[in-house]
Formats: sequence, structure tokens, C-alpha cells
Amino acid sequence: MADLKKGARITGDQRDKLATDLKKKYEKGASIRSLAESTGRSYGFVHRVLSESGVTLRGRGGATRTKKA
Repeated sequence: MADLKKGARITGDQRDKLATDLKKKYEKGASIRSLAESTGRSYGFVHRVLSESGVTLRGRGGATRTKKA
């Protein structure tokens, strides 16, 4: 993956390439948090790039809270 400076603006071809890489990894099962950590970007940035590239985001894992009847 491209060497990204923390906080550097990513636009154009570089952003498209990053979006493609992130999309492939996310669809293979990587979490948004792990992708954010590996790229040095924030969770929000990765989430936005994935959303912009048309990825169907997975729901949160873990137990769901339900009211007991």
C-alpha cells in the first residue's frame, strides 16, 4: 500500500488506488479498524472511502441487546 503521511490530503488517482485496495481487503474480511491502522488513517476516513467506492458495509459484530418479554 502507498506510503501515506498522516493527515495528508489524498485525491485523484492516488485516492482511487487506495479505495480499490481498501475495498479488496474489506471484502476479503478485514475490519475497518484494521484497515485504518494499516494505512495510518482514521476510522472515519476509511469508512468514508469504502462508502464512496460502493462497498456494502457489514453490520457490527457481537451480541445484540434485546428486551426480554
